[in-house]
Amino acid sequence: MDKKKLIEALNHDLSGELSAIIQYITYAAKATGPYRPQLAQFFLTEVADEQLHAQYLANKIVALGGEPTTEARPVPVAKDNRAMLEAVLKAELQAVADYSERANQAEEFGDKGLVVQLEDMVRDESGHSEETERMLRDWPL
Repeated sequence: MDKKKLIEALNHDLSGELSAIIQYITYAAKATGPYRPQLAQFFLTEVADEQLHAQYLANKIVALGGEPTTEARPVPVAKDNRAMLEAVLKAELQAVADYSERANQAEEFGDKGLVVQLEDMVRDESGHSEETERMLRDWPL
């Protein structure tokens, strides 16, 4: 993997993190019903992790000589709490897949520090997806 391709891949990931921040803030505002306080808090708590990931990626892109993207991926519109949780789960599982692939690419590139950080981000995103799956497990259709 060459540096240019790695920067492009990291910008793809940064775009995903920017989208996650928007998604969580928007979904927190849109949560309704008897579990609204807990659901809104769950969404807002996730923003901090995604922001740290985005900052790391932006810093790494600059360190590699690239320009960090300012464009987020599109955020899925969700009509109800269940749809929001399902959209979040899909995004978190995608992040796990992306960061796992990126860790392999960073290893190929020879950046051990990036590999370790990406593996930590896989752990974070896996935890987010597992928590979301647990919430959806008995959520009414």
